[in-house]
Amino acid sequence: MRDPRAPIVSNGVLADLLWRASDEETAHRRRALRKASGAARFWSEEAADLAEAGRPLTELRAVGPWVAARIHGWLDAPPELPEPDATRLGFLTLAEVRAVLNEDPAWEATPHADLQVHTTDSDGSLPLREMAATARALGRSFIAITDHSKSLTVANGMSEERLADQIARIDELNRELATSGDTFRVLRSMEMDVFVDGVADMEPESLAPLDLVLGAFHSKLRLREDQTDRYLKTLQNPSVHVLAHPKARMYGRRVGLEADWPRVFAEAARQGKAVELDATPARQDLGVELARVAQAEGVGWFSIGSDAHAAHELEFLPFGMATAVLAGIPRGRILNYRSVEEVISWAAALRARSI
Repeated sequence: MRDPRAPIVSNGVLADLLWRASDEETAHRRRALRKASGAARFWSEEAADLAEAGRPLTELRAVGPWVAARIHGWLDAPPELPEPDATRLGFLTLAEVRAVLNEDPAWEATPHADLQVHTTDSDGSLPLREMAATARALGRSFIAITDHSKSLTVANGMSEERLADQIARIDELNRELATSGDTFRVLRSMEMDVFVDGVADMEPESLAPLDLVLGAFHSKLRLREDQTDRYLKTLQNPSVHVLAHPKARMYGRRVGLEADWPRVFAEAARQGKAVELDATPARQDLGVELARVAQAEGVGWFSIGSDAHAAHELEFLPFGMATAVLAGIPRGRILNYRSVEEVISWAAALRARSI
């Protein structure tokens, strides 16, 4: 249901209109419209609100006078809105995220963790210590380093030997932090590839020292057949604590996998496993609608990860927070708002229950 407080021609609608309009242009005008379309999802204020306040739309990133005139035309006389492309449905814009969280500042003010972060040990752009320091500077209480596992070679996935080396370096960093009196911590974690049959690509023995394991799909993501069995087997895998970016959708690229979601989430609840709200703007996976289904089916725990591969991406976390708010998920059921000791104990108890 549309928020009655939101403008009819929202930034999300404008992003779609700008992209469609670009198909009718050539050369620099097409490039200008497409650049503005990409930027619109990240404007922190609604263009309609700027126009109503008499402020120039050229304040918005990637909007020059010609693009501003096109936008004003849509705002002044809202067009018949076409059905959005299926790959662009259900994604929040930054303006919507800010509106949601500004109404309840406690979501950002309460100490919280980031439970999916990547480093140069797989496909991230910063080494472990630098990524940890950046997250700490942003006020995160702890983070999970979740580099990819060995089968995802395109992302420089880690072997068992490389994972063991990373664990040793995380332990060293945590000892240094504890010695200095710093309460910030880094969880020994991994985003582990799970195949269609629910089998993981890492040996359980190599995963045993980890504090947290995210199970994720990275292959056969465009299948249209029902994938319920694939999810059930993954949730039943004793090595998996968190079902990561479950639908595997990507903005403008793929709609993601389909399943009997109530059944999937009921199994997650039965197994005591967490479901991730991936905060990357292009993923926003689960999305609000499926997060509501997960909440209704009794999923006990949710995890929010920025899925950061670069320093600035650590700031994506509010997209996951806003998804939780709109889905009616309380902070008390989100692992990020628990202490690092509580998260480690929860994961250890899950592992012990599976043995």
